[in-house]
Amino acid sequence: MTPLPGALGSGEILAWRLDLETFRSSWDSGEGAFRVGGRWNSRGVRTVYCAIDPATAILEVAVHKTFRALDTVPHVLTALKVGDPAAIHVVQPDMVPNPNWLRPGIPSAGQQAFGDALLARHRFVLVPSAVSTYSWNLLFDAERAKGAYAMVLQQRFALDPRLHPPAPP
Repeated sequence: MTPLPGALGSGEILAWRLDLETFRSSWDSGEGAFRVGGRWNSRGVRTVYCAIDPATAILEVAVHKTFRALDTVPHVLTALKVGDPAAIHVVQPDMVPNPNWLRPGIPSAGQQAFGDALLARHRFVLVPSAVSTYSWNLLFDAERAKGAYAMVLQQRFALDPRLHPPAPP
């Protein structure tokens, strides 16, 4: 696993998201996860998914949308700061009941219920990323975490064009 930034419990914790530019002002609404569910939440649970580093945030979106979409459709990269790192509940890989939940694939109802319970108990939840095995995702419900985080950066995203090269002749 990528070491946690700083000593969790002290220091600054940043998290990153990549969103369509049209959603730049609603980046922390959790609307998409609310409508369709996600890896760690069931439909109807408003969850904001972030990564602890910007590269993982980019990969988390690219795995669903492709690098082509990131190259051709405007996106924004947002960074947020968690005010109190002690408010983050860390889920180590051995704490997950089913190790397959940490692998790419369709989430099970059990996985979503596990995440729903964590989000109901904790303002912020840190879980291993399925896209980048040695990285972390930060999850939170914006309403429950209100005042406990702040956006520190939002800028237009520019994909390295080498990730979407022209087709070979």
